[in-house]
Amino acid sequence: MAEASDDSKDIEKLYEYGERLNEVKDKSQKADDYENIIKAARSSSVKSRQLAAQLIPRFFKYFPRLSVNAVDAHLDLCEAEELAIRVQAIRGLPLFCKDTPEHLSKIVDILAQLLTAVENVERDAVHKALMSLLRQDVKASLTALFKHIECVDEQLTDENLRERTLLFIRDKVFPLKTELLKPSDQMERHITDLIRKSLQDVTGVEFQMFMDFLKSLSMFGEKAPPERVQELIEIIEGQADLDAQFNVDDGDHIDRLISCLFMALPFFERGASNSKFFKYLNKHIFPVFEKLPEERKVDLLKNLAESSPYTSPQDSRQILPGVVLLLKKFMPRRKAGDKMNFTYAECLLYAFHHLAHKAPNATNSLCGYKIVTGQPSDRIGEDFSEQHKDFTERLNCVEDLARAAMKKLTQGMAEHNRALTAAVSDEAKASIKTKKQNTTTGLKTCNNILAMIQPLHSKTPSFIGDKKINLSWKEVVKTSAPSTATAAGGKRSLNVGGSYPSKRGRGVGSEPNQFSNRAFAGLPPYGGRRGALGRGRGRGYGARGRGRGRGFR
Repeated sequence: MAEASDDSKDIEKLYEYGERLNEVKDKSQKADDYENIIKAARSSSVKSRQLAAQLIPRFFKYFPRLSVNAVDAHLDLCEAEELAIRVQAIRGLPLFCKDTPEHLSKIVDILAQLLTAVENVERDAVHKALMSLLRQDVKASLTALFKHIECVDEQLTDENLRERTLLFIRDKVFPLKTELLKPSDQMERHITDLIRKSLQDVTGVEFQMFMDFLKSLSMFGEKAPPERVQELIEIIEGQADLDAQFNVDDGDHIDRLISCLFMALPFFERGASNSKFFKYLNKHIFPVFEKLPEERKVDLLKNLAESSPYTSPQDSRQILPGVVLLLKKFMPRRKAGDKMNFTYAECLLYAFHHLAHKAPNATNSLCGYKIVTGQPSDRIGEDFSEQHKDFTERLNCVEDLARAAMKKLTQGMAEHNRALTAAVSDEAKASIKTKKQNTTTGLKTCNNILAMIQPLHSKTPSFIGDKKINLSWKEVVKTSAPSTATAAGGKRSLNVGGSYPSKRGRGVGSEPNQFSNRAFAGLPPYGGRRGALGRGRGRGYGARGRGRGRGFR
């Protein structure tokens, strides 16, 4: 009873302090009352501390001399054992900035550290407090939030805090970009700069999230000038680590390179340059292609094929020798037997056509063609008959193999249809339908190979420079007025559930194509395709070392 009576008296005193501070015009005359409120934050009474959590921020602006003590006491309330006190204290944090905006960055930093709260009601209070501050000063708030993401020092990074901050930005900030990012030109640039600084150490999923958000900004929209689209490509190039020396044993770098090249495809279609990617492939990847992990070769070649229509004439001329060399490696001569990777052939023939269309006379010395452009590079006076004989022999061999494969696949399709009719269980039907889809993809691959070889038989061939060949792994999009984004067929979707480990050990993955090469099962060996390796980040959870950042001095 005595304790209850003491609590009641303490609470009455707190109400008195608050009432006096409310009534007096010159509140500085009542500094003692405010000091007593601050002291109550360390009371043994739960109700007193809860009331102090309401009063401390309410009168904070009137007592700058007591600001450090006030904030320290309030932070203790934010860490109280009692949930009700913590929630009340968190709700009061934005009031510290209402009339004293110089404290906003510090309060946002504190709230960000409270995002790791376990209780839902507490975390909800943190979210609402942060949103209140974002609406007060979005620039300063975003800057403070992103500091918890930018740090890449493993010794100083609280991984749980970083994850929680990312989730908050993804779920609460990004969806409200239209409301928060005003004026749009300034704030979209600011958040873009913050994101770029945060990309030093991200997972594939995180990088995909940031890129999806950047693409949604008006400054990078469909009407954006070429230099803006190129900026997105530069961001992807940086993530691909194209300035690094290539090591064929570095599977992490290979995964990241392939994933980033895939992610860049839509921007190539919008006019951005793929020059840096292609020069890297030509210099580092093509010479050691056969040493790459088998599961990554098809990923790489598919991205090469899809990127080839957007390569400049100058880059096409430089890259063609490497593509032709790979083409000859994977297009057998008759005496080499009947083994061939059909998917490799489709990818390389497609890339060859598009590159040769832009630099046709480069094929004279590579394939023995006779294409006259009037330039010295035609090399018409030189004898390349052996190259033409070799290339033609390979084309003929590939044609024969593709026709034989089509015959077997067509027979297989008939067998699948009979099996589907006889199947009873849903499981059996699903298995047969998958086999049918694999076979359909295989037939598309062979059809494409034959369609691309046919115009190459002449000594002055015609090269396919449009998108009338629909690559076998891309669905045909049926539209009355196809846009530039879909005219060539449906896109492969990036498997954001996969991940590439980055240069700092973090773990965008390339989509596993479940149909592309299984169609040729039972035929000569073929290349497989699968998603990027899901190694994750590989970073431990450690103390961030930031502390609560007290000290409003």
